[in-house]
Amino acid sequence: MLQKFDERNRDLIVNINGQLIHRDKAGISPFDSALQGGDAVWEGLRLYRGRIFKLHEHLDRLHQSATALSFAEIPPREKIIEEIRRTLAANKMKDSVHIRLTLTRGVKITSGMDPRLNQSGSTLIILAEHKAPVYTKTGLTLITSKIRRPSPEILDCKIHHANLLNSILAKIEANKAGADDALMLDTRGFVAETNATHVFIVRKGDVVTSRVLACPEGITRATVIEICAAQKIRCIETDLSPVDVYGADEIFCTGTMGELAAVIKVDNRFIGDGKVGPMTKRLSELYAKRTASEGVEVL
Repeated sequence: MLQKFDERNRDLIVNINGQLIHRDKAGISPFDSALQGGDAVWEGLRLYRGRIFKLHEHLDRLHQSATALSFAEIPPREKIIEEIRRTLAANKMKDSVHIRLTLTRGVKITSGMDPRLNQSGSTLIILAEHKAPVYTKTGLTLITSKIRRPSPEILDCKIHHANLLNSILAKIEANKAGADDALMLDTRGFVAETNATHVFIVRKGDVVTSRVLACPEGITRATVIEICAAQKIRCIETDLSPVDVYGADEIFCTGTMGELAAVIKVDNRFIGDGKVGPMTKRLSELYAKRTASEGVEVL
């Protein structure tokens, strides 16, 4: 599974601290904290017919993460939403758009890790692309990575930070193995998430997902749990071992960029009958109904 270049994105206008500029001319300072140490937080948003799904939930998480990292300045929510609107309007975007929202600690007066060197406010970057859900509808293959997700005493997973090297290393393993993505375990050996998405399994009619001890609290994940509650589908949050994964009737992943995506093989073991399962299809359809009718109007 490799994303392809969309020709509609060739002349994208990106937004850096309110400045709208062509993608080929955009840039940030080499003294920006994102480059100096991955010192930034981010969110992935999706635009459906002029509305951003779960916008305020994403902005809540962005603010929570920036606060946890003691960012001195966090742009007001209204300012962020206005800059998103300006970016979408500049690109004449209305539907099937993914927005990468990044907030860095800002530019330093000289290179170094000390946040006291940041004296000019944060940097807000808005990158909107024409991008349909990125995963195949026929099912993904996963391998279990050797790279582990850190436990909360090492790094609190509730901070949605932009230092993603452990995910990248896991993705490299998946690429070399010819798999779509990598399943990542925590330091105890239980499932955390994949290198990019949260994981659900289906067994005997129940929907089961791992606890968020070593991965962020996913917004698409939370939406699936809400849907299960509304539909009276039993949904359980618990520790999942690789054995639970191998023996599942169905597996699917969740995330804003890819929505819901079935997994049909893990570590060369077929899941169920090796096809997209009925619960995955049902929840995908229910999720699509929500994105078609809910969201914050930005156009």
